[in-house]
Amino acid sequence: MDKMDEINVNSYIQFIKKNIDYDAYMQWDDYADKEIFEELFQVICEIVCVKRNTIRISGQDYPYELVKARFLKLKSSHLQYVIDCIKNTPNRIKNIKAYMVASLYNAPTTMNTYFENLVNADMMDGRI
Repeated sequence: MDKMDEINVNSYIQFIKKNIDYDAYMQWDDYADKEIFEELFQVICEIVCVKRNTIRISGQDYPYELVKARFLKLKSSHLQYVIDCIKNTPNRIKNIKAYMVASLYNAPTTMNTYFENLVNADMMDGRI
């Protein structure tokens, strides 16, 4: 890696940290969630910083630039959503990294519906 690539990688990492409120999350959340948050952060950095032609997500190849653009828009709420999904998945996740990549990629388009479904289920069960 040459000096310019190293500068770009470091810039992306700082940008991602700021976008996902990394420092605040690491200061205030519980230990177990911090570990998962850190792992998700590392996956995001890998996807963004390791250039390739395509990235396979849920068996489908997507252009690298499309995936990179979506990952650069992720916020802490998206990561918290993925953490919630991981913690509430009753089945064993066989390929956790593939699950993380797919969940992060889909988070911006599925998060609101997921939480709406939780609220509706709680209302139907009389919990709210």
